[in-house]
Amino acid sequence: MAAPTPEEKRFKRIYRRLLRTIREFELLEPNDKVMVCVSGGKDSYTLLDLLWRVRARSPFPFEVVAVHLDQVQPGYNGEPLAKWLAGFGAPYEIVKRDTYSVVLELTKPGGTYCSACSRLRRGILYDVAERLGCTKIALGHHRDDALETVMMNMFFAGKLQAMPAKYRTDCDRFDVIRPMIEIAEADIAAHAQAQGYPILPCNLCGTQPGLQRDQMAHLLTNLEQTIPNVREVMLAALKNV
Repeated sequence: MAAPTPEEKRFKRIYRRLLRTIREFELLEPNDKVMVCVSGGKDSYTLLDLLWRVRARSPFPFEVVAVHLDQVQPGYNGEPLAKWLAGFGAPYEIVKRDTYSVVLELTKPGGTYCSACSRLRRGILYDVAERLGCTKIALGHHRDDALETVMMNMFFAGKLQAMPAKYRTDCDRFDVIRPMIEIAEADIAAHAQAQGYPILPCNLCGTQPGLQRDQMAHLLTNLEQTIPNVREVMLAALKNV
């Protein structure tokens, strides 16, 4: 019997950690219909892939549907993603809304696009989830997103607030879940590259230099030079609060 390849070992590590998070935070329940928000980035492709596999092996039934929001950004080409979704096997829908021009109008000179873009995108996706009869919305945030968020809140907002694995929306219509919240970004990136997901670039927030999140990621990388397991230690600290 051949020894498992590095790719196979990495996938098992990712998959097991996802299952542990799902169980610990009770992210899935019988007869759920989960909308996976697929942006075209490495994280959302990986999340859809993993949840689709979980569904096939789950002891109870639940549904998964993928939704991609085309925000009409300049240079956008969604054909590779649409082709991948068509061949993947999960039900999917591609929704087209021009949020790009609205975000540009709402953002003051020198400001960041993230807040306005996120708010508009969230409202559209909530409406789609309701129309599709979904009970949960799954987002592809990972461990590094969670750590960077808590650091941003500490350093720039003066508050201790983290990214929960599960929360109820303000409109009380859905539970939002983050099944990959304990998975390392580096593992997701390596998995996505090995799988050959057709990654779509973001031509909005990705064009802005010096974002606070980038600063936090750089700080974590620097800390890792002297504390190799700093990300896991910080994750454990968040769970022990």
